[in-house]
Amino acid sequence: MAYCVIVIHRPRDVQHSTVPSTTGHPYHIVSTNEDTCYLVPVDESVTLRNTVAYTLQEAAATTPAGTVHFVVVEATRQFSPDAAAELSEARALLDRIEIWAEEDLGEDSAVTVETAIIGDDRYLFSPKEYAETILEYGRAVAADRIVLDPEYEPAVTAPMLRPLATELTRYEIAVAEAPVERATRRTGLARAATLPKYIAVFGVSFLFYLSLGPITAFNLVTGAATAAVTSLLLGPITFGKQPRLRRLLAQAGRMLVYAPYLIWEIAKANVVMAYVVLHPSLPIDPKMVSFRAAVWGDVPVSTLANSITLTPGTLTVDVSERAFAIHSLTASAREDLFEGGLERAVRFVFFGRVASKIPSPREREARAEAAATETGDDFAPPSGPESAEPTAADRREEQDG
Repeated sequence: MAYCVIVIHRPRDVQHSTVPSTTGHPYHIVSTNEDTCYLVPVDESVTLRNTVAYTLQEAAATTPAGTVHFVVVEATRQFSPDAAAELSEARALLDRIEIWAEEDLGEDSAVTVETAIIGDDRYLFSPKEYAETILEYGRAVAADRIVLDPEYEPAVTAPMLRPLATELTRYEIAVAEAPVERATRRTGLARAATLPKYIAVFGVSFLFYLSLGPITAFNLVTGAATAAVTSLLLGPITFGKQPRLRRLLAQAGRMLVYAPYLIWEIAKANVVMAYVVLHPSLPIDPKMVSFRAAVWGDVPVSTLANSITLTPGTLTVDVSERAFAIHSLTASAREDLFEGGLERAVRFVFFGRVASKIPSPREREARAEAAATETGDDFAPPSGPESAEPTAADRREEQDG
């Protein structure tokens, strides 16, 4: 899906040209012969408004007035049910930038402002791939300079990866960071320290230490000392919300039930995969499927994603909130996935017995299809079942967590 460029201000003596987009559909570009061209990748940030204002001011100060391209790099997850919503949010952001441009430039400005969504047909993993997508568009529009919002952080950027700005400077287009004021970031880690957090981290660390060896007086003393240091260092940052010890103990108890269940599922899947590998005809049927899981919260979602990956025959490729993209090797693996056994077990661990009664992905798909038939709407799930919304009890459980 390509997003057509919207031109707000068009200077005199312009030339219309067409360049290819990443989606195979053309971007319609309006450019001048000699104007300076700025390229600004944008995303939601506290300094975005000031970055937009700075770039427009720079473009207006050039002779002749320059052209500014504001682009959203939207790495669409092709199997994500949230892809349409993500693109809609990107368009809304560009619409907001257009309004800001009208406010800053006025009616008589000769600055050309263009907006586009790029990279929406690609799976971008690293800052290098983001940089290549930005530079591909920059070359197509003959950009002279890339202006970076100081708070612009693509979702893929991580401490172990080369930052996006570093990747961009390795190429021929000049790169500069907008000299705008940043809001002071207050992490509040010191204020986040509470007694329940210290106790929870101490208990988990102490039990883990004791599980590594025999229970002796020496291990009890050194384990307590190690757990105390761990809780002092990690207590303030381990939990995003105030932990409830009673709830944590209940989840830990249910996790003890979940662990042998997961091991059993892994063992069964290993037998199936061994049969597939040893069979002369190698009966595999690899496919990508997607569904929205009925689990809520970072830890439950991560637990389900890792459980799926640990089970031979399925691999979690991507997760966006509750939207899972899964690679499955056989039809039986997909059947097990949509039967929702792992999903139901994870809900039991984190939300209790009541939440485990939520319909499976296949049952939710059947309900959605029946509802669409009754209303006369076309039903076309992306490549897997739709999700169930959390019940009131689930929301209370999530808030308590």
